[in-house]
Amino acid sequence: MDKILSGKDGEEKACNYLKSKKYKILEKNYRCLYGEIDIIAKYNNTLVIIEVKYRKSAKFGKGYEAVNYTKQQKIIKTLQYYINEKNVKMPVRFDVISIDDNEITHIENAFGV
Repeated sequence: MDKILSGKDGEEKACNYLKSKKYKILEKNYRCLYGEIDIIAKYNNTLVIIEVKYRKSAKFGKGYEAVNYTKQQKIIKTLQYYINEKNVKMPVRFDVISIDDNEITHIENAFGV
């Protein structure tokens, strides 16, 4: 399976997981000139920005380890664009969902602004 297809598979698994936890999926693969956000969801009255990392094996480390400072800054900049575009007025949280060997790890408040 190529990298794009496995990434889409991981995002679909993440969406199913989030729906089972009562998250409302607002956007998938939101893109703008600054970057991409894998999943934008609403949980209670909070906008949740979710980065998904999917790995068939943890041989090269856990997926969440790849969400480094540079990646976080791109996500934050993309979110700022989204907030302005959609006129969002609610608290925001950044989560990471790492799927390694088909095991889901959901890290809430993984990083902040």
